[in-house]
Amino acid sequence: MKPRSIGPANMSGRVTSIDVVNSSPEIIYAGSASGGLWKSESGGIAWEPIFDNELALSIGAVAVSQKNPNIVWVGTGEGNPRNSLTGGYGVYRSLDAGKTWELMGLEKTRNVHRIIIDPNDPNTVYIGAIGSPWGDHKERGVYKTTDGGETWNHILYLDEKTGVGDMVMDPSNPNKILVNMWQHRREPWFFTSGGPSSGLYMTVDGGKNWTKQSAKENGIPEGDLGRMGLAFATNNPNRVYALIEAKENALYRSDDGGFKWEMINNGNDIGNRPFYYFDIYVDPKNENRVYSIFTNVHRSEDGGKSFENIIPRNLIHVDNHALYINPDDPKYIILGNDGGMAITRDMGKKWQFVENLPLGQFYHINVDNEMPYNVYGGLQDNGTYTGPAYTWKSDGIRNDYFFTIGGGDGFDVMADPDDSRYGYSQSQQGNVSRYDKLTGSSKRIKPTSDDPKVKLRFNWNSAMAQDPFDNSTIYFGSQFVHKSTNKGDSWTIISPDLTTNDSTKQNQDKSGGLTIDATGAENHTTLLVIEPSAVEKGVLWAGSDDGYIHVTKDGGATWTNVSQNLKGVPAGSWVNQIKASRYNKGEAVAVINNYRRFDFKPYLMRTKDYGKTWTSIVNENDVFGYALSFIQDPVEPKLMFLGTEHGLYISIDEAKTWTKFENGYPSVSTMDLVIQERESDLVIGTFGRAIYVLDDINPLRVLAAKGQKAITESDVTAIDAVTSYMVSTRAASGPANPGNATFEGENRQSGSAIIKFFAKKPEMPAGGGRGAGASAPQAQRRPAGGQGGGGGRGGRGGAGGGANAARGPQAKVEIFDLSGNLVRTISTSYAEGLNSVSWRYDEDPPENTVQPELPAGVPAQFASFFRRSGAPALPGKYTFKVTIGNQSDEGKIEFQMDPRDSYDINNLIARRDLLREVNVLSADVSALASKITTDMASVDKVIEALNGKRGPEANALRTKSETVKKEMKELSDAVGSGGGFGRGGGGGNSDVIPLSSKVSGLSRTISGSFDAPGAADRKDLADFNSEFKSLQSKVDAWYAANWNAYLASVKTVDFSPIGGE
Repeated sequence: MKPRSIGPANMSGRVTSIDVVNSSPEIIYAGSASGGLWKSESGGIAWEPIFDNELALSIGAVAVSQKNPNIVWVGTGEGNPRNSLTGGYGVYRSLDAGKTWELMGLEKTRNVHRIIIDPNDPNTVYIGAIGSPWGDHKERGVYKTTDGGETWNHILYLDEKTGVGDMVMDPSNPNKILVNMWQHRREPWFFTSGGPSSGLYMTVDGGKNWTKQSAKENGIPEGDLGRMGLAFATNNPNRVYALIEAKENALYRSDDGGFKWEMINNGNDIGNRPFYYFDIYVDPKNENRVYSIFTNVHRSEDGGKSFENIIPRNLIHVDNHALYINPDDPKYIILGNDGGMAITRDMGKKWQFVENLPLGQFYHINVDNEMPYNVYGGLQDNGTYTGPAYTWKSDGIRNDYFFTIGGGDGFDVMADPDDSRYGYSQSQQGNVSRYDKLTGSSKRIKPTSDDPKVKLRFNWNSAMAQDPFDNSTIYFGSQFVHKSTNKGDSWTIISPDLTTNDSTKQNQDKSGGLTIDATGAENHTTLLVIEPSAVEKGVLWAGSDDGYIHVTKDGGATWTNVSQNLKGVPAGSWVNQIKASRYNKGEAVAVINNYRRFDFKPYLMRTKDYGKTWTSIVNENDVFGYALSFIQDPVEPKLMFLGTEHGLYISIDEAKTWTKFENGYPSVSTMDLVIQERESDLVIGTFGRAIYVLDDINPLRVLAAKGQKAITESDVTAIDAVTSYMVSTRAASGPANPGNATFEGENRQSGSAIIKFFAKKPEMPAGGGRGAGASAPQAQRRPAGGQGGGGGRGGRGGAGGGANAARGPQAKVEIFDLSGNLVRTISTSYAEGLNSVSWRYDEDPPENTVQPELPAGVPAQFASFFRRSGAPALPGKYTFKVTIGNQSDEGKIEFQMDPRDSYDINNLIARRDLLREVNVLSADVSALASKITTDMASVDKVIEALNGKRGPEANALRTKSETVKKEMKELSDAVGSGGGFGRGGGGGNSDVIPLSSKVSGLSRTISGSFDAPGAADRKDLADFNSEFKSLQSKVDAWYAANWNAYLASVKTVDFSPIGGE
């Protein structure tokens, strides 16, 4: 089982660090806030993730050794300490340009903001650890290694509150380094930037000694300082710039290498949010050209005295964090921001947005019940979006299939269960709207306070819920639970304040420290969760950001605080989710985390008595990372899923044990989980890698229901298949030939039903091959190749299995109708574990069908795409039996017609019956063509064997062979192809249309519609049958007159190239 990464990438996500191989500028490394490290070898056209298997995907810094570009260093944990930042787990080194990685220590630094590699010695590396903003710890400051990371020296450390805000090296002297040490602290309800420990430090001896600069000696500001942005001018290292957060934020400049400073600009054009972005860069060939990146990108041409915005707000996403300027060509610039990456090659006149980096940070995920169903979600700084979970179009899921339904920082989205055209979309500070997907209109429905003396407090990510019993009833959370029974037109408060209402945690208007930053991100003592029970009307759960869980059994008339019963959970912890049981009254699971107070343990608590008692069902030895999301399968209660900061975990024994899911799923922050119940899909909202879909979790349900021991001890276990659809497909929207820069999320395979089964490890025969099946990759696109008649529109019908699929240990899959009639038999190789095979909704082909050889490397489950098919089966319910050796097991399978279209069963029967006749003719034509082709190959062997032979017998045979080959070629041209791939065609005579091409064309014509065949189709079949009889007679006559005589003439020469004849 491998999940599909569906994107989207049109809003991308936060890019935090960029480095480029200067000698090969087409090689780019891009680190993201929580989506891992990506590499392009094409100048940003195509990208690959290269860090997915490591423990943490938050990238704070990436650095390439320009002396040896195979050496790449990565520091995990981003250095932009906003409320939603994610943490890391040390520093990594690659010695092969990112193919493999080694953890080199410093795991407790948690967040690494800068890495500098000595330009003369790749073994000497400096690490700038900003540290976690959530608590005090000593693993902050500057670390240095001189042996490639084998050992580390902590060369600059001040205290447990102060880490590296910026670090730069003098380009002319690798022993000279400037470091901003930044005192800062983030709490769930407040952020403080600056303090007495902050400052600007310099070393000129590689970190052996440091000097803290002062106002008196060096000219920097007096008083408490905050974050700084530092930059040397490469072409003139005496020129140094420093953005300094102080009582008055300003840009300072030094012309003596950083010893003396002068304030040159204190205007608003230098930057506006130091805690989030405060970086400055200098053109490597012009010390007076300076870039300040913050909300916008500003550039100065006069040494920082004045700046102008160089990117219109609607052109490229705002909120910038990383900039790369090519040292040889300063017009070539790469920009990283909250919306991804952009590239300019003319110094910012024109920009290219990189649209194939799926780095979306989803807070919530949801689905509707359309066909195909849609996914919904809200993203950090990128609004709310919706798009298809899969499409009935060719190719993958493109960016423009997704579209925005709300702005701001996006959070929860719910489709209206009455009509998914409408729904509810949320952004920060409780702003919620009812949207119309069709027209794009929206109506603001944010609850208001009935009492002007009571101010409503809304979390950055407020609680929102749909009532499971009444489609018109929704809930929204402030410090109160608000209820609407008319889809948001009006609201009623149905609870008291369900938080601590601690006034000391309600000073968000003063948050920020030296620079006030009050955006609602720190709003506290608010509700995060409202969860109605789906099995007991009137029961609602509510959870707050300050540790309270309440429950009501009477629709909100009375509430009970059950938080004190959460034994082992620190008071005041963040109640991230509550999931009410779909099975039992009074049962719920609470997802709790406390990392905002420097406690990174996972907390997952379960109650079965309305919160009177709670049991922990996970601990830090079970999973890596704090808990973020949870869902219990609505079909099999033992099957549970848990999302943590560093991945996805699965339990098949009701949380007794947990296993990390790693088959194609990265170690990404797994923020939300939902199951699309009709299709049994697990839809995953990640905070850093957009959306994943794990299609068909029925195999996991079987594992949970029967137990892993029973499955592994059984020779074969069949799994009931999800209902599939014989659908019409259309071409992808947008460019027909999109190239490599167009993002295409992985689409679901269409045109077939997937039959799955578990198998024991096969006993390999001596010298036997290796099974495919379980470990084979999921296909994004349908493999190319020939096919016979049958199937749905677009030629996607056809056979599965076939004699040539017999590679490695074999399983036999038989499909029966409900009357017990055998419809299809498929042979497939298999491996230990989960296997799958495609049934393309077809019957067995005629017995004399010539099957082509299966191309090397085709996985077993896709063998059906390369097989000649029988006629299409009729929609409905079937059973299947999987047999391995003398053991078998049975399952159910069903397919239906395209739900978007109407059809007549009588037309489908007429279509099937005529295609049966076409397939009989096709098999006869292929058999005849195959005979001619085989014998022509024998003639070619004779001609090849005659090379170099002399004498009258050899010369006569050579002449005879050429004549025979020419005559057979004429026959082949008329009949067509035999067992090869493609659509038929016998030879190179363009004036001759081979019969095989005519028959396959007729098959495609009939298969391409679900309507009954027309009179023209029947006449064509009659004509082709007559033509075949004529050709058969012609071929038989030629063989009778020529072939035996030719074989006799071969025997006159001293060789026998035609084996056995």
